[in-house]
Amino acid sequence: MRLTSATAALLASAVLAGAVAAPASAHTRTGPSPARAVWIKACGGNPCGHWRLKLRDGRTITVPDAAATKVDARGRRTTDIGVFAVSGDGRTVLYERASDHRLVVRPVAGGPGTALPRSLAPRSTASITVQLSPAGDRVLVDHGDEHGRLPTKVFTVGTGRTTELPGRERPLGFSADGDEVLTRRDGGDNTATLVAHRLDGTSTRRTPPQVVERAAVTTLAADGRTVAAFIWGDSEKKRAPRLRLYDLETGELSKGVDLALTPAGTPYSARWTADGGLTALVTTEHDGGAAVVRVLTVDPGTGAVKQRDTYTIGKSRYAFYAAGETA
Repeated sequence: MRLTSATAALLASAVLAGAVAAPASAHTRTGPSPARAVWIKACGGNPCGHWRLKLRDGRTITVPDAAATKVDARGRRTTDIGVFAVSGDGRTVLYERASDHRLVVRPVAGGPGTALPRSLAPRSTASITVQLSPAGDRVLVDHGDEHGRLPTKVFTVGTGRTTELPGRERPLGFSADGDEVLTRRDGGDNTATLVAHRLDGTSTRRTPPQVVERAAVTTLAADGRTVAAFIWGDSEKKRAPRLRLYDLETGELSKGVDLALTPAGTPYSARWTADGGLTALVTTEHDGGAAVVRVLTVDPGTGAVKQRDTYTIGKSRYAFYAAGETA
């Protein structure tokens, strides 16, 4: 079993050819429902079968045209899990189409999808990772080029515009409103620079203190400058995870607050919400069995934590979380 995040984790195209048929089960009840979680089975350690979306109204639907695995430059199937992402509001999915491994974006509620330009992944999908903006209107494609020769690309669905970001910088995610992308560039002196790239071509960059640089999770607010840094807990010293806020423009670092979590409960994923709050994910894994995922809301001022949702992921599944805005 593998657990990973698609929030804030976790992209799209202008009106090009390639409408995708919706699964027949996508409209069995009136009104759209956002995704709560998405998973695919593991057979002998490899992804297999269809991708499945669990909706917030209790239904489960499949995405039958989504590929279970990636392909290499020769078109051969790999053993790596196929590209799949869910937008922060839980209403849009991105995946690679099984028939031709082209990236496609589609509403969770069903209806036509849109095939993305082949230029976003021209040779293969083997090395790419993707993220969707919170509203599902922008797609980030990172080629995982260790030498930084290939740029990271951000594609805006409504306009067809592609923005390129430096390949040497590792994308950490979209801001809460999707207008910026937070990246990290590692230096040769054990330091790292955080950069907030605006899609108009401007950016804000700063080398943060080590407490932010080494945080378990960092995520950018809608203002394009405030970074929430979730600091690791320490079980031996009985220290709870902490939250600190860092201003990329001024370099100001908040004193920080302890989170109402156990030392082992450091979030593995987090994102800002539209109202200035934070959503975080904590997972308790059990060897060979199920894992429990807790979806939390965090008050950035006090560190107060409330459980918003929880669900169990069974063994032999590759599982992702979809952080929908509506509970």
